[in-house]
Amino acid sequence: MTSDATSDATSVASEIEKLRGLITPARFVLWDFDGPICRLFATHRAERVAADLVDWLERQGLRGLLTDAERETLDPQVVLRAVGRRRPGSDLVAGLEERLTQEELRAAASALPTAYADPLIHTWTAVGARLAVTTNNSPRAARTYLESRGTAGCFTPHLYGRTEHLHHLKPDPHCLNRALSALGAAPTTALMIGDSLSDLTAAHRAGVPFLGYARRTQKAKALRAAGADHVVRSLEPLLRLLRGGHGAHR
Repeated sequence: MTSDATSDATSVASEIEKLRGLITPARFVLWDFDGPICRLFATHRAERVAADLVDWLERQGLRGLLTDAERETLDPQVVLRAVGRRRPGSDLVAGLEERLTQEELRAAASALPTAYADPLIHTWTAVGARLAVTTNNSPRAARTYLESRGTAGCFTPHLYGRTEHLHHLKPDPHCLNRALSALGAAPTTALMIGDSLSDLTAAHRAGVPFLGYARRTQKAKALRAAGADHVVRSLEPLLRLLRGGHGAHR
C-alpha cells in the first residue's frame, strides 16, 4: 500500500470514528425534512412554485412588496419570508403560507427519497432512538410524505414545521426547542441532521449537536466553512454504524 493510500485509509477511519462518537450518544434525532429525508421538489419544481407565488401576489396588486431579487428567486421560502417581514401576522401571510403548503403537499406525492434515509429511520427507531422532524416546510407535507413511505410511525406525533408565524422559521431554534420539550430531551442527548446553514445555526442556538448532510461538494464546503464539524455526503455510513451495533439505546 502506498503512503497516499495509507493516509487516505487512516483519514477515512478517523472520520468513521468521529461519526461514531457523534451518533452513539444520540438518544433523540431531529431531522430536517427536505434534503436529509427526501428531495421534496424533485419533480414538482421549486422554482415554478416560487414564480406562482410571485404571480399570485401580483394579481393581488402587491408586486411592490417584493424586491427585484425576491421576484426572481428560485426558492418559494424567500417569497414567503419577504412578505412575512413586511406584513407580519396579516391575513396575506396566512393566505400565502397556505398556498405554499398546498404546493408542498402536491410535491410530497412525487418527492424522491434520499438514499438510505428510509432504512436509517427504521434502524434508528429499532435501536431505541426517538425521532422528530424539525423543518421549515409544512408539517402536513412531511406527514403526507412519511405516510407514503411507511415511516410516519417512527416520528408521529413529533412533526414540527412551518406555521403562519414565520419569525419562528429556522435559523430560529423554535421548532427544535418544541421537539426537545415534547420529547423530554436535553439538548446534549439529541442530534440534528440538516443540510442548510439555517439548520446549523438553529442547532447551535438550541445547543444540539449537528450532523450536516450534503450531496454536493459545494454545499459540504459551505457547511464546514460555517462551523459544521461533521458533514457526510451520504447517509450510508450512519446506517452501517447503527447496524454494526453502535448507537443502541436499549
